[in-house]
Parts: sequence; C-alpha cells; structure tokens
Amino acid sequence: MRLIIMAGVLVTLAACSSNQPAPMPNDPYYAPVLPEERAEPVVPTGSLYQAQYSDNMYSDIKARRLGDIITVTLQERTTASKSANAQTTKESNVDLPVPTILGQAATINGNPISANLGGTRDFTGDATADQSNRLSGEITVTVIRTLANGNLIVRGEKWLRINTGDEYIRLTGIIRPQDVSADNTIPSTRVANARIEYSGTGSLASTQEQGWLTRFFNSSYWPF
Repeated sequence: MRLIIMAGVLVTLAACSSNQPAPMPNDPYYAPVLPEERAEPVVPTGSLYQAQYSDNMYSDIKARRLGDIITVTLQERTTASKSANAQTTKESNVDLPVPTILGQAATINGNPISANLGGTRDFTGDATADQSNRLSGEITVTVIRTLANGNLIVRGEKWLRINTGDEYIRLTGIIRPQDVSADNTIPSTRVANARIEYSGTGSLASTQEQGWLTRFFNSSYWPF
C-alpha cells in the first residue's frame, strides 16, 4: 500500500511539473516597443526644407534606434554525435580443503568431502547518440533597447495559422549595428545570447507530446 501511495504521489508531481502555460499570440513580453514621440522644434526660417528630415545618398537606413525593425535570417544548424563502449569481466575461484576429524579425512560413503566455489561476472555496455537540428527562415524583430556601447537588444515573434494549429517563432538577443547588412538584415549566427524558440500549438503539436504517464516512466522519479 505504501508503494502504491508513493507511486501515486510521484505521478502527480511529474504531471504537475510538466504543466506549463501554453504560449499564446500577443504576449506582452514580445510586444514591439514603439519609439517615444518627441516634439520637433519649429525653426522659423520661412522654408519648407528641414535638415532633420533630409535624406541623401550617404544616409544610413539600418536599424539603430529604439523601435526600429530588423530582419533576422535564421541559419541555425547543429550536429552532435557521441559513442561509448564499456566491458568488464571478473572471475573468482575458491577451493576449500578436505576437513579432518580426529586426524582422518572426513568422508561420505567413503568419498572425501571437498568443496569448490567459482563465479564469473561479465558486463558489456554500448551506447550511441546522434542528433541533428536545422532551422531556416526569417523573422523581423524590433529594437527594444540601445546599450551604452552601441549594441542593440532585439526581440520579436511571428505566428502562423496553418490548418488546425498555430506555429510560432520567437527570438531575443543582442546584435552589433556593424553586423547589419545594407538591406537591414542580419544572420542569426551573429546574434549574441540568442534565445530562439520554434514550436506549435493545436492538435498536431499535441499528438507529438508524451502523455503524463509516459513522462513519469521516462523521468528520474521512476526508480527502475
């Protein structure tokens, strides 16, 4: 009964620990940051030309201010491989001498008593793991903060409604303005402290998740 109660408690804990809030669109954390509106001083020059609004062939159109947008090209690709092999062998033998009684060897039905103990243990283990991931695409994010050294903190998300479910991409990180190309794009490999999340919701995503009982048996709570 105690084992049944303990197993029930562990199952409950495993189920509760995996219940995370489902991602939803329009998350305030990923909401774009709008630049502050500043009142531009009116210079009474009598001319329609204003220097602060001028644009020329040497102007820089790359993102560099709060609220500017920048396109991140996802070029993530990781490959990992690991192999392990272990083998051990142990043998032991013990011979017990023939016991003597009153100076004579003990016998059973005229046969001397002898004993021999032997044991052999073998262990062989082999493990191989291969993992490969690849993510490509584009996501446009906004500048939410400008650091003192000129680096930019960017953040954004993109949601797609496909058939019976939603797919989303979320990205946060730090970029250098020098790494932004002339067309205002930057590869994801140039994003520092990048946090890229690609997943989905709906029935299609739910069918790819393990049930709570399967998660319990695959977790560290299962002692066997």
